Amino acid sequence: MSERRIQFSLGRILATPGALEALTQGDIHGAIARHSLCEWGDLDHEDKQANADALTHGGRLLSAYHSQNQIKFWIITEADRSATTVLLPDEY
Repeated sequence: MSERRIQFSLGRILATPGALEALTQGDIHGAIARHSLCEWGDLDHEDKQANADALTHGGRLLSAYHSQNQIKFWIITEADRSATTVLLPDEY
């Protein structure tokens, strides 16, 4: 079995106050791991295609996940790959 590797730089990893309050560390760590492997979670085809284009040509990367308590949250990596932020949709 081959080892899966991070596909892009995450930069500095940040989380908003709302995400830190609503999510467990396990939710956050697991989702960041999936995001770094290009497992985009609950995105539609258009958003997945936008991520594919961003990996090739540069641009923001977005993932959407649900916590163990079914709280929806996003992970966004900036286009310049300087930072990756975990946030709730209403904090965008």
